[in-house]
Amino acid sequence: MTKTAVVTGGAGFLGSHLCDKLIAEGFNVICIDNLLTGQLNNIKHLFMNENFTFIKHDVTNFIHVPSNVDYIFHFASPASPLDYLQYPIQTLKVGSLGTHKALGLAKEKKSVFLLASTSEVYGDPLVHPQKEDYWGNVNPVGPRGVYDEAKRFAEAMTMAYHRYHGVETRIARIFNTYGPRMRLNDGRALPAFISQALKNEDVTVFGDGLQTRSFCYVSDLIDGIYKLALSSETEPVNIGNPAEITINDFAKEVIKLTGSKSKLVYKELPVDDPKVRQPDISKAISILDWSPKVSREEGLKITIDYFKKSLLKID
Repeated sequence: MTKTAVVTGGAGFLGSHLCDKLIAEGFNVICIDNLLTGQLNNIKHLFMNENFTFIKHDVTNFIHVPSNVDYIFHFASPASPLDYLQYPIQTLKVGSLGTHKALGLAKEKKSVFLLASTSEVYGDPLVHPQKEDYWGNVNPVGPRGVYDEAKRFAEAMTMAYHRYHGVETRIARIFNTYGPRMRLNDGRALPAFISQALKNEDVTVFGDGLQTRSFCYVSDLIDGIYKLALSSETEPVNIGNPAEITINDFAKEVIKLTGSKSKLVYKELPVDDPKVRQPDISKAISILDWSPKVSREEGLKITIDYFKKSLLKID
């Protein structure tokens, strides 16, 4: 019998790739998105697929799905700094009310519920690399707190539904992910670097550029999410690529791969911007038999090609 999955935020960058994966695995997919930051272009190729349904809906309101539901993937949330700073209240609401409504649906349908959490629950970490048993160093009243605390609350709500209501839950702590369908102007370093380099503009680095990030290609991330959903692990699991790089070196790598004449320019570091970010994925390796396969150079070449085509459409 064909299984049915609900993907909230399914028109977003990660959500749309997850819809593709689930369709490829033989699922019926119900994509729910209010299109605040999601884009129909990300899922338009699925509209003619009989196993795909799109519902425009704000998941902070009651979610009604008449059919049986086997899996719920809760990906609804602004995820880039530009988005959650522009929509702070909506970010908090989807992390709290949206998670509550999605968990209520999971309880009603007896579904497996997977929360798309984030490495941002670790804040500006005092432990490196970050393991799942680290509780984090988060400023709850800073500008980034609207996203960090929304996800921390969502994790707490997810575990409460697991412990109190017996809902089968999974928590994926997602680290920096990149690939096709990222928005050119979403405020994250990678699309900004690529679009600036392709235009031969100055590449903007915030702070001294010595802060680190670890970038995971989207297909690897989605494979990890899928394996986690099919597992029985209820505690949080880091999903990301542990290949750490400074922002300076990453910007230079993008300039080299694009063949750009761009130079680096430096601006003030945003408030509470994490100084380091690197996942310890030993748990994912041991429990899920998962680790990333796509090298950063390989993934960047694919992503740069996507952005080239996107810029041509704009021009």
